Amino acid sequence: MSNINIRNKKASYNYTFVEKFIAGIKLAGTEIKSIRLGKASLVDAYCVFIGSELFIRGLNITEYALGTHYNHDPKQDRKLLLTKRELRKLERKSSEKGFTIVATKLFITENGWAKVEIALAKGKQEFDKRQDIKTKDLKREMDRIRKF
Repeated sequence: MSNINIRNKKASYNYTFVEKFIAGIKLAGTEIKSIRLGKASLVDAYCVFIGSELFIRGLNITEYALGTHYNHDPKQDRKLLLTKRELRKLERKSSEKGFTIVATKLFITENGWAKVEIALAKGKQEFDKRQDIKTKDLKREMDRIRKF
């Protein structure tokens, strides 16, 4: 079995993660086949509450090449499966100013289930982003020096 691990690299640049959760995804038949082929993108994925349920928007799962008229819509909203306690906590926190819920990673478990890692996140300011770039550059430079 191939190891599918699709990441949202842009999210860690734009947001500071406060807390992470693992959620199941309610998928149609051809969606899981596309994910197993690695044909998904989390670039603009975020989560939104509709009623008391959590949905992921912007998750792009490409249509399955061998799918017929039963193929899925690539950009549709998909329901996330979490416990009631986790949903209440996320709803309470995400309603506060400055917080949002973003998707950070999409993966398939050993049992074959598609899961998404979501994070309660706070948006970074421009100076925070510059500071992160500086620390990454310094760390990279120190690693180069240690090699020699």
